[in-house]
Order: sequence, then structure tokens, then C-alpha cells
Amino acid sequence: MLVAGIDSGSISTGFAFVEEKGRCLTAVDFGALRPKTGQPLPDRIEFLFNGVSALFDKYSPDMMALEDIFMAKNVQSAFKLGQVRGAIIAAARTRGIKVMEFTPTLVKSAVTGYGRAEKSQVAFMVTKLLGLEEKPSSEDASDALALAITGILRKETPR
Repeated sequence: MLVAGIDSGSISTGFAFVEEKGRCLTAVDFGALRPKTGQPLPDRIEFLFNGVSALFDKYSPDMMALEDIFMAKNVQSAFKLGQVRGAIIAAARTRGIKVMEFTPTLVKSAVTGYGRAEKSQVAFMVTKLLGLEEKPSSEDASDALALAITGILRKETPR
């Protein structure tokens, strides 16, 4: 099973593809998509939609794990994030990819055992769980890996 983890954001969107074979988890690819600084929001959304779509076409994941909507202090940021999430969900669903959403607390708990873990603790555990030689270079990629791992751990079992 191959699960995509997407940590959506209008400035940087982390992506990860984690494969489960038996009891082993392997990071197939991960990184971040970053639109050019200063681009209008519609251009950033188009860039992210096209980038995520290309990754979905390349890897054909079975499902995508996405961070659930959370309370934001800045309403403008929340609206922008919602638009980016919508574009990413559309990219997945038009390809028949199942979408699973998880709260940040659940993701942290699944990966570290503690729902209020710091980002550095999440990065450390992602590195250990996947046997990476070093921590991911960006928090967005680390969070995307954590989402993909959570998707694998929380997937529905066949009846």
C-alpha cells in the first residue's frame, strides 16, 4: 500500500509518499512544493494543484492523508488554507484516491505517542520509524511524512 501525506499550505506544501510492505514502512519520496514568493493566491493554488497532480500521476497512491481543518487565529490565513486544501482534495479525488483527514493532535499521537509533541519530536520519530539517514530538511516534509505514517496506521481494515 502506498499512502500520500500532504501538509497543505499556500506558501509551502509538504508532500510524502510512504509505502507499507508487510510490517515495514519505506519513504518513497518526500519534499515540499513552494510557489514563487509574491505570487497572487490563484497562481499559488494553480502551482500547488499542478504539482500535487503530477506527484499523484507519478506515484499513484492508494490513499491520501491530509491534516484536518483546525481553528486559526487569522481568518485570512484560514480561508487561504481552505482553498489550497480544496484544490489538493480535488486533485486526489479526480484520480480516485481516497482522502483521509486527521487532526494535528492525532498525527502527533500516532507518530510520537504524545498529542502535544513538538515539531522536532515529530521529525525525530519520523526519521526513526522510516529508517532515514537524517531528518527531513523541512518541517513541511516532516509533517507530510507523519501524515502518511498516520494514514497507514489508521487505515480501514478490509471486511
